[in-house]
Amino acid sequence: MDNFLIQVTGKKRVVLFSPRDAQYLYLSGTKSEVLNLDNPDLNKYPLFFKARRFECVLEAGDVLFIPALWFHNVISEEFGVGVNVFWKHLSSECYDKTDTYGNKDPTAASRAIQILDRALKTLEVLPEEYRDFYARRMVLRIQDKAFSSNYE
Repeated sequence: MDNFLIQVTGKKRVVLFSPRDAQYLYLSGTKSEVLNLDNPDLNKYPLFFKARRFECVLEAGDVLFIPALWFHNVISEEFGVGVNVFWKHLSSECYDKTDTYGNKDPTAASRAIQILDRALKTLEVLPEEYRDFYARRMVLRIQDKAFSSNYE
């Protein structure tokens, strides 16, 4: 969900990444495997340097808008209190009813990922060269049917 991070007291550093950089963030579920953003292990995560980071420091009284789908990391620089205000902007049937804070993928996206995982598992019976070929065809089809040309 979209969210306002309101810093009441103290100080926080916030690092954000566009959803367009997901391919460089080494995602495991909805989280990045890259834990040290300031000094990432580029041997283990060689594409991470391609991700464009946006960074700011929030002090008491500051408000930051964090759009839905933007990856973010928040580091408390000193003791403080922050408040998040989330809101849904998609129709209510798009959301998991048990997801109070909007941390879960929309239900259609969750189903699509499950279907993709099953499709990839189906390819496991093929020799590597065939798996590679058909997986690449699947990627091209996803790019053709789902990628938006409205970004950047």
